[in-house]
Amino acid sequence: MRFKISHLNEQHHILFYQKLTTCLGWITADELYSCGDDHQMLKWSLLSEDTKQVAKLPAEIYATDMHWFPKLISGKKQSQPEILALGSTDGKLHLISKNGRVEKSVDAHKGAVLATRWSYDGSALVTAGEDGHVKIWSRSGMLRSTLNQAASPVYSTVWSPDSDQVLHTFGKELIIKPLQPTSKPIQWKAHDGVILKADWNPINNLIISGGEDCKYKVWDSYGRLLYASQAHEFPVTSLSWSPDGELFAVGLFNTLRLCDRRGWSYSMDKLNTGSIFSIAWSSDGTQLAGACGNGQVIFANVVERRLEWKNFEITITDSKTINVNDVSNDSKEILDFRDRIIKTSLSHDHLLVTTTTQCYIYSCKNWNTPIIIDLKDSTVSLILQSEKYFLFVDNINGIQIYSYEGRLVSSPKLIGVRTDLLNKHTVSLSNDTLAVRDVKDERLIYLFETASGKAVGSGKPIQHQLEIIETCLDQCGPAMERQLAIIDKNRDVYLAKVRRSEAAFIKLGTMVSSLAWNDACNMLAAIQDNHFTIWYYPSVVYADRDILHLTQYEKNASEFGKSPQILSFADNYCVMRRADGAVVTTCTSPYPAVLHEYANKNRWADAVKLCRFIKDPAMWACLAAMSAYAKDLSTAEIAYAAIDEVDKVQYITYIKDIPSREGRNAAMALFCRQSAEAESILLQAGLIYRAIEMHINNHNWERALDLAIKNKTHVDTVLAFRQKYLSKLKRQETDKKFAKYAQEVTIDWEKINAKIENELQKEKERPTTTKRK
Repeated sequence: MRFKISHLNEQHHILFYQKLTTCLGWITADELYSCGDDHQMLKWSLLSEDTKQVAKLPAEIYATDMHWFPKLISGKKQSQPEILALGSTDGKLHLISKNGRVEKSVDAHKGAVLATRWSYDGSALVTAGEDGHVKIWSRSGMLRSTLNQAASPVYSTVWSPDSDQVLHTFGKELIIKPLQPTSKPIQWKAHDGVILKADWNPINNLIISGGEDCKYKVWDSYGRLLYASQAHEFPVTSLSWSPDGELFAVGLFNTLRLCDRRGWSYSMDKLNTGSIFSIAWSSDGTQLAGACGNGQVIFANVVERRLEWKNFEITITDSKTINVNDVSNDSKEILDFRDRIIKTSLSHDHLLVTTTTQCYIYSCKNWNTPIIIDLKDSTVSLILQSEKYFLFVDNINGIQIYSYEGRLVSSPKLIGVRTDLLNKHTVSLSNDTLAVRDVKDERLIYLFETASGKAVGSGKPIQHQLEIIETCLDQCGPAMERQLAIIDKNRDVYLAKVRRSEAAFIKLGTMVSSLAWNDACNMLAAIQDNHFTIWYYPSVVYADRDILHLTQYEKNASEFGKSPQILSFADNYCVMRRADGAVVTTCTSPYPAVLHEYANKNRWADAVKLCRFIKDPAMWACLAAMSAYAKDLSTAEIAYAAIDEVDKVQYITYIKDIPSREGRNAAMALFCRQSAEAESILLQAGLIYRAIEMHINNHNWERALDLAIKNKTHVDTVLAFRQKYLSKLKRQETDKKFAKYAQEVTIDWEKINAKIENELQKEKERPTTTKRK
């Protein structure tokens, strides 16, 4: 990936003895405004490739920074006229309309206004000045508060993603200041020299900074250092995040860098422009503009993006051209588009390409006749794919789910959610379910049906106890078994079955930095505490958590470098990106996928043969959990015997002696620690005594008594076993409910044993074809 740099024309800002462009900003994805020391406000049009003067600013206005009012708030267009905030060296804040007319000017600072930024919701404006003050203004330019008063100039300021905090520079330090006066700020030393620029991305919540120590650094929102560059030859004068948070650009003297979100550099271009004082990305994230010290405005398109899927490699060679390479037969295709390419996605044998006006759906079997969807002036910010469907997130319609035939399937509605903050870590798609993490309350996840767009079940979101960083739905299996893996704030990974009435998160691992589901079967790969880990059968936590460690594959991740990130997990290949940007691939065993296939098709005999051939304890453990969850007793007995789980083999032998099929299924559900399901099976089958007996054996006395009272049977049985239990412990009855019924019911062990024998005999005589209701 690299920049393709161009100059629109030779016109630039000229000031007789000095050439200098100080600030710029995109009003649309194809129109840019810039200001320089020549007092001109120029409009640059990329479509017509011309430049014209919009206004001639007064002689006393020397622009220092500009920022356009946000066009979208919560997915809706603004009704008020387009306006920009302009700071100048005379200490004034100017609100200027699109046609260059100064709508309002206010005295903002003593000395120059060095930075100005609108909040993301458009309700406020922050300025920073040479006097060391940071001030908050209303939309109309009325002073609300002075957030900070420092002894040195504040060169840069930016809003937090939720617009309730402000990040600003203070000499060599960065300060995050909440708007509430009582809240404590976060302050840390970030550089060895004065910090000249900082930016905070609303998507990934990461901060970048650069200064006179000639370094740029990446921080999290708590001030922890994630990346520090080597010292450059010149100070870092500008930097900016791309809208999607995947890239950022760094400007220095005669130098422009393109960097990944983790800090490492994709490319470095040497220019002849002087210092780059300001960088601004277009709203679609495909290009940027830079304000240069020689008066020029440079434009840079991001080209040579690469995507890989199995044997296909996709390269965006130009803003309107894609090269397709099939490495299996060395065939090549060139795809040309009439408009600029915005987003691409390659997965599940389909390539999706969105331009400024259309979406193209290519099948990997046919590159000549794509299906085309008109986008109607919307800009796509995210594409996700599953086997049957894909989704768009755009700035007008929000989330839209399509089939690969180009048919709109559904449009799930998220009330009050800023769609521009949705990203691949907070949205996950499968064939039947869509999971979206709430933007405001990061502990909540909303679930939707892909086919209808309606909320799953009761419509209530599932909630985790901590903030969720990443969500990931599995891609295989029936809808009722759909699983959601999450990484929370503590870097623990949890698993939940989202289609169950009471979806509960079960902890799977700790210290996880990256994870991905396999595309062909439900295996989960993760980077866990400097180890590469694969859970061959994550659903083991619902069957037998005791053997979870036996179903894992672990490998030292030192060969992948520090903090690698998983890019994809397809077939038995896992692709990762190292911290230095290099892509590495590791192979996994192909046999667990075959075992999954056998289990899904109930081919248990073949599964046993496979495990006997492989002779791997992990395979036997997976088979044991799979067969236990599927309630196949014979296979479970063989598999547990192979991993020396003698107590469980003995229990399975006991289960096989239960005369009724419902009783066996309930016992296996209890074996899988699903007592509620076991009780439901027994009650629906009319096996009241066996349900009561189950709770007695588990010492769940209150539930056993409640069932007996409700069904008006075996109350004396529960009381008798309760007394026998207490007598062994040499304790007296303290439960009022049991004491009350003990006085009313006479206990006769002969009658109780006779009733139990009668119940067991009735169960033996039940028809063998009885099915669960």
